[in-house]
Amino acid sequence: MPCCFDALSARLVERAGFPLTFMSGFAVSATRLALPDTGLISYGEMVDQGRAICQAVDIPVIGDGDTGYGNAVNVRRAVKGYAEAGFSAVMIEDQLSPKRCGHTQGKKVVPRDEALMRLRAAVDMAAEMRAAGRDILVLARTDARATHGFDEALLRARAFKDIGADILFLEAPETEQEMAAFCAAVPGPKLANMLEEGKTPVLPPARLQEIGYKIAAYPLTLLSASVKAMEGALDDLKAGTAPRGIKSFADLRQIVGFDAYDVEAARYAEPDGDGD
Repeated sequence: MPCCFDALSARLVERAGFPLTFMSGFAVSATRLALPDTGLISYGEMVDQGRAICQAVDIPVIGDGDTGYGNAVNVRRAVKGYAEAGFSAVMIEDQLSPKRCGHTQGKKVVPRDEALMRLRAAVDMAAEMRAAGRDILVLARTDARATHGFDEALLRARAFKDIGADILFLEAPETEQEMAAFCAAVPGPKLANMLEEGKTPVLPPARLQEIGYKIAAYPLTLLSASVKAMEGALDDLKAGTAPRGIKSFADLRQIVGFDAYDVEAARYAEPDGDGD
């Protein structure tokens, strides 16, 4: 599951044949604000970005809900807002606000009781939204591995499952053995975070499936590829040469939907003549 950051990147994921995508908070903060993933982007900005993404594709989109943007009542509002924006699932984590990227130094988590209250609020609102006809799943994430150790992270993951989380995510296990132990110890669908040069081993999809993961997320692959491609084009332009390896204008028109627009517009074209 490559992670997206705007409507265009989500559409490219869909065009490539992937069955779902994930709106990465790191990537949205970087592309929308040019700021780090340290809690600077707001709930409103994330919902606005997510609404555009969900409207651009037909595949399910998971939304990064960070810490839920406050206390339990804020978490409920976040889950409701993400459901109304069109997300199929929302991720809620147990970091202390302001949160940080899970593979950076300095992050902290809330006490276990507060983390469970946060998840209970998310699960309750998700159930209310389903009853109202807006189905949304809860992806529960714990960052306790880095702050309290692997055993505490397992305890939290099990508790999240008991509360009713649909998908479980233990962030930043440091070995393949820890990844396998997590999958063996906690029932239910689990997500692996495959961050290049992060703390977790990047394993082939087949191996992740063998271990017991249901979903593999690649949070920064598209963002990193985009930055590298743009820097290359800028270097070429600065050197006075034509950028290499760029998409043709015809390809760009097709990707953003000019062909589909023309077909739809033709349905409502005015007939020749004055209509008398």
